[in-house]
Amino acid sequence: MKIYLEDSYVKEFEARVVSVNDKVVVLDKTAFYPRGGGQPADTGKLVKNEEYEVVNVKKDGDGVVVHLVDKEGLEEGDVVKGVINWSRRYKLMQYHTASHVLSGLLYKELGAKITGNQIDEDKLRLDFNLEEFDKEILKEYVVKTNRELRKNHVVKIYEIPRVEAEKDSSLVKLAGALPPSIEMLRIVEVGDVDKQADGGTHVRNTSEIPDLNFLKADNKGKSNRRLYVSFV
Repeated sequence: MKIYLEDSYVKEFEARVVSVNDKVVVLDKTAFYPRGGGQPADTGKLVKNEEYEVVNVKKDGDGVVVHLVDKEGLEEGDVVKGVINWSRRYKLMQYHTASHVLSGLLYKELGAKITGNQIDEDKLRLDFNLEEFDKEILKEYVVKTNRELRKNHVVKIYEIPRVEAEKDSSLVKLAGALPPSIEMLRIVEVGDVDKQADGGTHVRNTSEIPDLNFLKADNKGKSNRRLYVSFV
């Protein structure tokens, strides 16, 4: 069970160890987000008598979430308490939802599609295709994003069949195609600003997000643009 998909605010949870291979641990349920979609993996710890630091989380080839801990000692069948590094996770949630608002505005008003992104604890990077490169225009969209954040948009998360999503081009802002072999798509909807397929963690309301500050914008050639922002 992937708890992070159901509730991004779960900070601690109890789980059973399904398998262990050296320092790689699989649990029957987890709130640890595995890296993907530009969002880094969660960090934290697994606790059973002693603490095992979770230094990386990822999905294996079958989509199973695996946890890399800092030392050996856990065994199959152990019951552990998972503790998320919440201050770090919450910043990533704030930046992730902010990225949807910013990318939603760029798409709705300029037709720009996101071609890549990277969320960090101290900044957000967005890559998108836009014919004209004008830093002042991009600064204006950072200001517009802050206005939208202050409107306290509710963030809704739900699933719809893939066939239904494919009929709505506005659902996917990435320039590439929908993820292959996925019958149900998880949709993240931020008020009336943005709606897209997404598997990351998000805040419940944009009122939880600080204002964004324009850091810099780069012209990556042709119609490729890169924008960096951080919280004020």
